[in-house]
Amino acid sequence: MTDESRGAGGSVGPPWSVDLLADLHAGVLAEDEAARLWPQVEADPEARTIIEALEATTADLSALAGAPAPPMPAEYAARLDAALAAESAARQPAASTVVADPVATSPAGAVPSSADATSSQLAAAPPSADATSSQAGAVPSQAGATPFQTGAASSTSGAASSTSGATSSAPVADLSAARRRRNRRLGWAGGVLTAAAAAVVALAVTVPGTSTESGTPNVAAPAPTGPSVSGDGGGAEALIGGSVGVRDFGPLRDERRLDVCVAAAGMDPKVRPEGIRPVNVAGKAGVLVIYTTGRLAEFRLVAFGADCGPADPAKLFDKVVGGR
Repeated sequence: MTDESRGAGGSVGPPWSVDLLADLHAGVLAEDEAARLWPQVEADPEARTIIEALEATTADLSALAGAPAPPMPAEYAARLDAALAAESAARQPAASTVVADPVATSPAGAVPSSADATSSQLAAAPPSADATSSQAGAVPSQAGATPFQTGAASSTSGAASSTSGATSSAPVADLSAARRRRNRRLGWAGGVLTAAAAAVVALAVTVPGTSTESGTPNVAAPAPTGPSVSGDGGGAEALIGGSVGVRDFGPLRDERRLDVCVAAAGMDPKVRPEGIRPVNVAGKAGVLVIYTTGRLAEFRLVAFGADCGPADPAKLFDKVVGGR
């Protein structure tokens, strides 16, 4: 710490600088300056108060160095425990999927158990094999040569020896039998495809190519959706409250198709309906269009069939309900 009033030729005394008293208390001043200041500080009550406060602060800090650390708040301890548990759970599945490589972990030169069993069985071959080979002259014993070959292959690769031991005992498939089985499978597949093609042809013949209601070729009549009303529109007035503001074109799909049907019925497509929704008219798919008539609480309900078009509006009913 520094103080402008301290130094050669400077006035030192009341009012005392706290920086100067802190330096004096810490012992950082020169010895001759400290010896000159201490008598003045001891004689000044205000300076003594500051020195005593500095001593109390130093004592408190020294006590903290030897005091035990306070426990962590329970809230933060719980959060740390939860984070550690989540990290451990995330790492555990990845660690469990690690599979040790039996070839890499086996001792150098070790041979798998299957190759050992094969070598031991070949080494224990009956003596008749050796006797037969010795009678043949210079032909070496097959039983004696096989373990040597197996051991050489094992020293080169442990995995290769186990594979050769497993494949040496596998039966050889008959090529002609495999061809016969393949021909049978091809015959079955051809029969299945033929039956499927016949079913498609039968379905095409069964479904009529022309809709009896619309005269549109190759278009099957859509299934009716929406609430059901009678053929003359009976019960349609109950749908007004839930249909105002709705614009669901149902089987007509879009507004352009509806405008074509409206124009075919001799109506103005520019008049905006109050509501549009699909409806089931006595089992036929249709679209109910709700118009206002200009009279209080009176509506015109027109239902178009799903097969309506420029030449045929296919009106299912046209009625006015409500009013006074």
